[in-house]
Amino acid sequence: PASRVFFYFSGHGAPDPVSKQAFLVPWDGNPNFLAKTAYPLKRLYKDLGSLKAKNVLVALDSCFSGAGGRSVLAEGTRPLITQLDTSAFDDGLVVLAAASAQEVTSTLKDQGHGIFTYYLLKGLAGDAQDRTGAVTVRGLYDYFKPKVQDAASLQGREQTPALQGIKPGEDVKLR
Repeated sequence: PASRVFFYFSGHGAPDPVSKQAFLVPWDGNPNFLAKTAYPLKRLYKDLGSLKAKNVLVALDSCFSGAGGRSVLAEGTRPLITQLDTSAFDDGLVVLAAASAQEVTSTLKDQGHGIFTYYLLKGLAGDAQDRTGAVTVRGLYDYFKPKVQDAASLQGREQTPALQGIKPGEDVKLR
């Protein structure tokens, strides 16, 4: 009960055009057969939310728009599902996502990471420390959100990281 769980995924996401559900697609996944070869985001949230841990933090460097970047689509389907369901997680689960459900994620090729991952790691390593030397979820988000937005803007795209699962006035100390 006192443990902290950190789940991180960097890779492709995919929307199911029929169910409007988001999936994490592993390296051998097939966007034509999401139900059999990918992992439903709702299931991930449910499984992680059922853990009896003090905190569960999820960081996702993938996009689910179907419009490119770190998103894939089944052959013959149209990109950018505007009403994708990426929600439905339990209390106690905090999610940091690389972009909104309608946006495409970007990479920093010279850094070898997605923009989100690069600034997430820098923040966790200490760049997001507050005056006391602590790194909190809100402090981390406030640190990397404008950096991700600026880096994506330099590439001619919009990318707005999302923070879900923390109520106003709440925070979670990471280190």
